[in-house]
Amino acid sequence: MNDLRLERVLRMIGQRIRFAREAKGWNQALLAEKLGFKDRQILSNLEAGKRRLAADELMRLTDLFELPMDFFTDSFRLVGEGEFSWRARGASPAAKESFAERARQVVVTYWRLSELRGEPHMIHSLALKLTQRSSWEEARLAGEQLALAWNLGEFPAQRLSEVVEQQHGLLVLHMDPPEGISGAACRLPELNTVFINRREPDGRRSFNLAHELFHILTWQEMPPREWDDETAEMTPRERRVEQLADNFAGALLMPATTLRKLWENRGSKDIHTWLNNTASELGVTALALKTRLEQAELLTAENELLKIDPARLTWNGRTPGERSLPKLYSRRFVELLHWALDKGELSVRRAAGLLSCTIEDLEDLFRAHGMEPPFDL
Repeated sequence: MNDLRLERVLRMIGQRIRFAREAKGWNQALLAEKLGFKDRQILSNLEAGKRRLAADELMRLTDLFELPMDFFTDSFRLVGEGEFSWRARGASPAAKESFAERARQVVVTYWRLSELRGEPHMIHSLALKLTQRSSWEEARLAGEQLALAWNLGEFPAQRLSEVVEQQHGLLVLHMDPPEGISGAACRLPELNTVFINRREPDGRRSFNLAHELFHILTWQEMPPREWDDETAEMTPRERRVEQLADNFAGALLMPATTLRKLWENRGSKDIHTWLNNTASELGVTALALKTRLEQAELLTAENELLKIDPARLTWNGRTPGERSLPKLYSRRFVELLHWALDKGELSVRRAAGLLSCTIEDLEDLFRAHGMEPPFDL
């Protein structure tokens, strides 16, 4: 084990000892006494990652805390690391927790493999200058300004995922969660991740990405609640944060200049046809476009608003089968997994276990991303 990798392992074990100790409500002196150390400094060095943990000390820790050994030693496991905010609507508690566990496993897999590869994580320092007291207009302005700053063009949805991954270091992963879960945002040390339900309409996927991006960029000032469930009761503060996120996302994906140009050139098309076609071009839902046009005071009761039947805007006027799914996870994620298997940093069975899939599923995953599987069945 090279020095850098050893340093990471020692630091990880130390953090987990501290996490377990604090969960018990013990101070360092008490745990040091229970472990038979002659003074507290030995434990302090362990928790700081400055000292190796002996095998017999590890056994005593597992007994004291009544925890499995891999709690302290398995790097492909999150222990006290990471902050998550899940977006759902009516999913059962069991379905939520099952998906949350899978998603945590996926993101820690990427996090640890990138460390093994020696890839420095891009630290995303950008933060929106918004607070809970910001107005809807300020949130929309922030969305429009970000679209300009990131050079997303007239139709930001077309490039948003690529730009946030390649230029700003966020990991965007498409997954298959249970029905009712749209996605999630996750913060780990030096790694931000957005999960997207790839089976939702493409317009919803784009909006969910922009919505979760808002949470990533405002986490310090406005930490989101763990489960943003639209069917659950929200506090006024929680509701306002989510509304700010929606206003930001709408403006980011549908800049006012683009909207005005499209509206002025709409011609005499039926309003439903125009909304559906234009929303598809923008990469959003027709209902989101309708809301944004109202905010921009382009669609009003004096022109077409009262004539609109929301039922005709479902799926942008298409059927659910008329779409292509994004590939599972992302190319960036799958390329890193391919490298780890090819270099022997991860076994095939371990990889399948981490992703909760079969070895045959792994083979299909690589082929879907245009890669030859780095193993033989």
